[in-house]
Amino acid sequence: MTLPRLAPALLLSIAPALIGLLAAAAVVAPLPAAAEPPVAWPTKPVRVVIPFGAGSATDVVPRVVLEQLSARMGQTFVVENRGGAGGTHGSAAVAKSEPDGYTLLANSSAHTITPALYPNLGYDVTKDFVPLGVIGSVPNVLIVAPSTGLNTVQDFVAAAKAKPGEFTFASVGIGSAVHLSAERFRASAGYQAVHIPFKGGAEALTEVIAGRVTYYFCPISTALPHIKAGRLKALAVSSPTRAAALPDVPTTLEAGFPNSDYTVWIGFFAPAKTSPAIAETFHRELVAALASPVLKEKLTQIGVEPMPMTPTEFAAQVRREVGEYGAFAKSIGMTVN
Repeated sequence: MTLPRLAPALLLSIAPALIGLLAAAAVVAPLPAAAEPPVAWPTKPVRVVIPFGAGSATDVVPRVVLEQLSARMGQTFVVENRGGAGGTHGSAAVAKSEPDGYTLLANSSAHTITPALYPNLGYDVTKDFVPLGVIGSVPNVLIVAPSTGLNTVQDFVAAAKAKPGEFTFASVGIGSAVHLSAERFRASAGYQAVHIPFKGGAEALTEVIAGRVTYYFCPISTALPHIKAGRLKALAVSSPTRAAALPDVPTTLEAGFPNSDYTVWIGFFAPAKTSPAIAETFHRELVAALASPVLKEKLTQIGVEPMPMTPTEFAAQVRREVGEYGAFAKSIGMTVN
């Protein structure tokens, strides 16, 4: 069937309308989005601030990962230990640095308790940082010297209750992840003990091994060599499930102490307003590095367990913990004084 041919006069009459419709469509139709150019980062060494002293798990674990990232990305990651005030000095320095991708923060879950302990932080944990990615979780283990004669966590609690205030426990600072582990267990078990903070994990370990401090909720990554050598005895782990590195050691929950668990994670952050392209590049490279057999083996050897999480999930975890552990700190009167 052939369509009827329109008269020239009719074509002339509808032409202006067609032109108008086409012009309107050109205005309304969205233009194709321009592709974001690939980010050229990093082009120089990246400074990574660790807000605790050398030898702590928050220092040891990121260094292992950064070594692999350096090899992958062809650029050096320079670690700067800037301890003090429960990790707030180093964190504040990163929060106030230029958001250009060349100053990052490696921190533990202690990051989320600081607002409850330091009301005048000078930075906002949830607003002044971009969560980049989690390396993994590092269970804390309750350790004592063999000379104490304590062989189980039940023995430990009974002895602590029999001598109120005589037990001492180490940490790497008020509000640190190891401090929070110890306080959650102490509150659940219902005994009194004296807190002795140290500048770094190595010093804390030395004092427990020597018997000058009764116990320490130490990251498995740093306690494991001493446990295997017999210099320390492991009584319980703070994680919700048993640690792969110490499968025969019960959790504090298994031992009958409710709400005594505490998950310690270690991850990376950047200052707020850091380019999303840089954040995405770092996260992508971190995930790839963590998937490599070489790094997997190294992390397993120091007791780090996988904790896969997107940056969005990581940010949600930080917000949740700020509320949860802030309430806990208030409930037991935890302060920096």
